[in-house]
Amino acid sequence: MRTLLIILVLSFCSSCIENKGVNVDDFKNGSFKTVLEDGENISFAIRKDSLQIESFRQVNDTFTINWIDQFEYVLLKKNPKTLLDSTPFHVKITSIKKNSYTFKAYYKGSNFKQKGTAFKLDENIILN
Repeated sequence: MRTLLIILVLSFCSSCIENKGVNVDDFKNGSFKTVLEDGENISFAIRKDSLQIESFRQVNDTFTINWIDQFEYVLLKKNPKTLLDSTPFHVKITSIKKNSYTFKAYYKGSNFKQKGTAFKLDENIILN
């Protein structure tokens, strides 16, 4: 029991040290490049307050973004054209680093899942 307690304390302390100086709130606004797990699908986005404008395959879409907590948010297309477009897209941040976070995402009510990494860009991007 004592060994388990020591392991838990050490793992908690090491995770705090690894993310020292990193604040999840830093990812709520700014410009981002998102790379999905397959490495082939890449999008760019500008996020400010409750809006996200994203460019994927030269198509721009506007989403409302609702932060559920520090590590989870929901995207919803502002002007959906299909049933899938009107389905909330849940994103769960699984780890953070200085300028990036990894995530798992899914459409509400679906078995479809995605994993990827979002990189915060230093400069503002201009979408097509």
